[in-house]
Amino acid sequence: MEVYLKDELVRVIVIYKNNKNIYFRFDDNLNLIVTASRKVRDKELLNLIKKNETSLVRMLDKVRAKKNKEQEFWYLGNKYEVIYDANIKDIEFNNGIISVASEKKLNIFIKNKVIEIFTYEVNEMKKNIKTPEFSLRFRKMKTRWGVCNYKNMIITLNTELIKYPKYLLRYVIVHEMCHFYHHDHSKNFWAMVSLYYPDYKKARKELRS
Repeated sequence: MEVYLKDELVRVIVIYKNNKNIYFRFDDNLNLIVTASRKVRDKELLNLIKKNETSLVRMLDKVRAKKNKEQEFWYLGNKYEVIYDANIKDIEFNNGIISVASEKKLNIFIKNKVIEIFTYEVNEMKKNIKTPEFSLRFRKMKTRWGVCNYKNMIITLNTELIKYPKYLLRYVIVHEMCHFYHHDHSKNFWAMVSLYYPDYKKARKELRS
């Protein structure tokens, strides 16, 4: 099935489940994924898509923008053009250009910087927020910027944060460290977050865009 969203032809993939509600999302290939009950007919789905066209177009634009950004090279909030040159020994930054011997060496550089920068920022924040001793881990995550496992005393940070300005990394660190005191997102939790990161609402908005 295919539909037009703002003059753009979009493929629709319907997944039938035993749920009462109908859910929309876009996958990485910009297909519209519809989860619906088997009782729902195609005509009803098409009418519902048309009714929610404006919201779906916004959703599609956001997914496309995120996909485009992932294909670009960003480091600490700045966009760079990457040039590979086998003759280069050390990675070089110059006027929006990164020169490096190979993609492998660039990935090693980024991996090392994740460990170095994230660890430093966590240690700096520990001077302000007194928490139990915890382990710090790093991995790429699709849906979360950080995770606090307060039972096992582990904070995991999304390696994708290396693409963003340091102040957004600091917000995520504060957020996860505050979860050692408040395990939910209650008013008390946000009050504590605001104590150590007053502009947390702005940071949350930036990370969602």
